[in-house]
Amino acid sequence: MLNSLQNELTRLGVSCDAPAIIRSQNGVTVARVSNGGESCILKFFERPEFRREIEAYRLLGSLGVPTIRVLAHTDSALLLEDLSASPRWRLAEAGDMADCELAERLAEWYVCLHARGREYVRAHGGGLYDETDAFTRENLALAREKTDTHALPIWDALERRYDDLRARLDRAERTLTYNDFYYTNMAVARDRSAVCMFDYNLLGKGFASSDLSNVTSSLSKEAGEVFLRAYDRPIDPAERALNDVMSVLVGLIFACQREHFPSWGNACLAELQNGFEEKIARLCDHA
Repeated sequence: MLNSLQNELTRLGVSCDAPAIIRSQNGVTVARVSNGGESCILKFFERPEFRREIEAYRLLGSLGVPTIRVLAHTDSALLLEDLSASPRWRLAEAGDMADCELAERLAEWYVCLHARGREYVRAHGGGLYDETDAFTRENLALAREKTDTHALPIWDALERRYDDLRARLDRAERTLTYNDFYYTNMAVARDRSAVCMFDYNLLGKGFASSDLSNVTSSLSKEAGEVFLRAYDRPIDPAERALNDVMSVLVGLIFACQREHFPSWGNACLAELQNGFEEKIARLCDHA
């Protein structure tokens, strides 16, 4: 791996004798390097499917959505500012999830992402990553098999409703969505004037309501309420109902695609087993 990192550094024009690997998993390696005395972060994407993050930084920059600084890039690596040494940003901490002032700043970032992303997706969204692409008959069958829940009536209900659900997905309006909220992916301005997210490997098109649920599930109750008031943009009830269904199904599908079923998949499975057909019926009540 060190040879691959050194090769990327050479392509970036960075002379660094000893990259310090921070983490390396699933074909993505993050290392701290020195570039002319400045501490930087090298992010190397061994697997081509994760290299979309490079384009994501370019896209957000072109739309005026705040990001941390990209110092340079190749077709398989990013050189980013090191937040531990940045005069502008610091890494978020767990305690920030209960900070109401930062929740307002976070809402501002999501408003910017969704507002500017909506027009972009309308015009250019065809090839963007979309989590709901995982909603297929084949993947539902995989989830049914892997969870050994063949007898649950919900599977037959989903088969009956599949064409309608797929059609609703295909015509639903999307925007740019972050899809991966957690404080470890958040940067906070040192003067507390701004917040932005980084790590865009799951950035794509989706429902604004999905992002909002993702954020508020991690914030404290009070901070979550402040976040939603500050976001202050209407969400179509039909979109919210569709997301309520798809977030469970797609989450379960993703859990079943893992080599080892993750603990968070149990929450999706529990929802599927308890009144989920009523959620589908409520969704189908929307025109």
